[in-house]
Amino acid sequence: MGEITEKKSRFIAGVYPVHDAGEAEEILRDVRKRYWDAKHHCHAFALGAGREITRCSDDGEPSGTAGKPILEVLTGAGFTDTLIVVTRYFGGVLLGTGGLVRAYTRAAQEGLAQTPFVRMCYGNKITVDIDYSFEASFRRYLREHNLIADDIQYAERVTAAVYIIADDIESFCADITQLTEGRAGLSRGEAGYFRQQAG
Repeated sequence: MGEITEKKSRFIAGVYPVHDAGEAEEILRDVRKRYWDAKHHCHAFALGAGREITRCSDDGEPSGTAGKPILEVLTGAGFTDTLIVVTRYFGGVLLGTGGLVRAYTRAAQEGLAQTPFVRMCYGNKITVDIDYSFEASFRRYLREHNLIADDIQYAERVTAAVYIIADDIESFCADITQLTEGRAGLSRGEAGYFRQQAG
C-alpha cells in the first residue's frame, strides 16, 4: 500500500495479484466498501503472460488523467496479472489535468514500491537426490544462486525439488553433477510457470 498527498488531496494506492477480470472487479468492490467516503477509485489491470488483456478506469476523473497513467506505470514496470487501485480523497484544491496525471502516476509508482512481489518464470521442477555428505555444499550453492529448495526429504539420501528457469537447466544440472562428483540423481518434472522471489 502506497500513499501520497498532492495539494491536500490524498491518494492511496493498493496493488493486488489477480488471475482474471472477475477477480479484479471483486477486489475493486471491496476497495470501494473500505474507502466508501472517497471521491474516486481509479484503477488499471493487466492479465496474461504477454499482458494480452488490459483495462483501466478514470472513475469520474477527467478522461485520460487517472486510469491510463496507472496502466502505464503497471505495464512500464513489466507487471502482469496485477491490479492497481488508486483511491482519491479530494482535498478541495483542483489539480488540473497535468496535475492529476502526475499525482496518479506517482501514487501508482509508490504503491508498487511499497509492495513485495514475485516474478513468474517458465521452467522445470528438478528433483535432486544426493548423499548427506554433499548437503552443506548443495545448500551453499542454492544460496549463492538465489535458488530455493522445496519439499526436502531426509531418508537414505537427501532429496529436494528446485525450480529452475528453462535457460538455466543445463548449467544447473552440470553444476550439481560436478558438485557431487557425479553421484547426484537428477530428474526433470513437467515444464510450467512458477513463482520466483524477485530481487
